[in-house]
Amino acid sequence: MASTSELACIYSALTLHDDEVTVTEDKLNTLIETAGINVEPFWPSLFAEALANIDINSLICSVGAGGGGGGAAPAAEEKKEEKKQEESEESDDDMGFGLFD
Repeated sequence: MASTSELACIYSALTLHDDEVTVTEDKLNTLIETAGINVEPFWPSLFAEALANIDINSLICSVGAGGGGGGAAPAAEEKKEEKKQEESEESDDDMGFGLFD
């Protein structure tokens, strides 16, 4: 779980990005101090350096889009095909009339 210092830097960086302001150590420190949060002094510089050459939009969009590894998509496709086959077999067994017709 993220510490208070990490969360303060994350939210400050997101706030700056949302306002289309470049994320720098000074700007992170200003927001964090304004919020009244005490953080270890290395966090804002660490975040500013880490985000300096990163497209934050792509970082935000890729959250939760982890690579499941090879084979994840074909397995899902196989399940869909099996389900379709089961449905078509069921419709063949129906023969056009129901139990209570």
